[in-house]
Amino acid sequence: MNKTSLIIQREYISRVRNKTFIITTILMPLLFVLLIAGSTYLSIKGKENLNIAVIDNSGYFKDNLENSSNIAFSFPAGVDTNNYISKGYSAILIMPQSTGNNGNNYLLRSKKSIGIGSKETIENKIDAAIETKMLQDAGIQKSQLDSIHSQSQDATLSTVEEGDNNSTRESNQWLAYGIGYGSGFLIYLTMLIYGMMVLRGVMEEKTNRIAEVIVSSVKPFQLMMGKIIGIGAVGLTQFLIWIVFIFLIMFGVHLFVSPETMQQVQAMQQSGTMPGAASSINASQSAQTIYNIQHMADTVNWGLIVGCFIFYFLGGYLFYASLFAAIGSVVEDVQNSQSLTLPITMPIIFSFIVMANAVQNPDSGLAVWCSFIPFSSPMVMMARIAYGVPGTVPYWQLIVSMLMLVAGFLFTTWLAGKIYRTGILLYGKKPTWAQMMKWAFRRA
Repeated sequence: MNKTSLIIQREYISRVRNKTFIITTILMPLLFVLLIAGSTYLSIKGKENLNIAVIDNSGYFKDNLENSSNIAFSFPAGVDTNNYISKGYSAILIMPQSTGNNGNNYLLRSKKSIGIGSKETIENKIDAAIETKMLQDAGIQKSQLDSIHSQSQDATLSTVEEGDNNSTRESNQWLAYGIGYGSGFLIYLTMLIYGMMVLRGVMEEKTNRIAEVIVSSVKPFQLMMGKIIGIGAVGLTQFLIWIVFIFLIMFGVHLFVSPETMQQVQAMQQSGTMPGAASSINASQSAQTIYNIQHMADTVNWGLIVGCFIFYFLGGYLFYASLFAAIGSVVEDVQNSQSLTLPITMPIIFSFIVMANAVQNPDSGLAVWCSFIPFSSPMVMMARIAYGVPGTVPYWQLIVSMLMLVAGFLFTTWLAGKIYRTGILLYGKKPTWAQMMKWAFRRA
């Protein structure tokens, strides 16, 4: 055991002291923020802007076809299919001669293919114009429609979960979505990044013949577990540093808030003001924002979330890292490892796809079953836990999932240890999965 701890210390200290670890620990949160901001910016700016000329000889749509944020409709005279490009239009929309039957065919002509999103937007605008015209023909004016529409868009839905003994707890679906997706995504990245790090570490020692020297004084299983635990501790250290950063940022924000604003926030907390109704006590906008964020954060059981995240991070990492270590022990370069790592990386990618669905439908049959299976439970169960325990995830499901994950990584560790023992001293030949299974299940 002492030899294993020495290997763990060596793997941990050599990587923590590395400049790459320090740089990635500092830059990774910034990269995440830039990734989210960049994807949001591109999704907004990436929409195609269309200036569409409309030919409407019946005049049915002229006053009812409304523009959208990226699509502008015009009814110019003297524009047809032959000259709409030279007139500065990107497309021309030809309306049917008959009036207002939404079963008619509406033709859109352009020099380039129109995207699916733009096509659906145009269809929706045509349907809305037909509806508006039909209501006007029935005696309802557009000004009345606009007034009714603006006055009716005022519903705010607050959701409350019922617990035992008639207790209730406020829930927030968007916060649960963000926590679930973020947790699952981080586990997905760590299983791939640190799993490949284990593979490369084992492969380098095998290629440099260092493993032959180490195995002479340490059992192969001890060497494998030392590398797995040491590299896993590096990942856990990064997460703990990020958590400390988050708390420091939250504490630092309070230092820049004026005492008057914090007094208003405390007054809202004491009065039990619901989010969205803070203006009723004449609170400033900044006080309302701070109160809403604090109120939203208070609806989450952070102790459970953090505890489960650490468990599923470690469980998922041990489950897959042992398999990556087994692959690293039988190959001598990265290129030869690609075909062998495919059966390991495919379940990780599949689990991420299921997780992306589970954060939207945490009670679906696929999400529930995949939260039990060790191959996918680290990501999928974290997506479900964010919606509440025992509300969305009963205690028995959480316990069964944890027990199955523990059993899963114990099995994969045993399996990888058997493969590692033979593969670490094998050179000049790349075995197949069938041969590796023979090594694993043969009698010692």
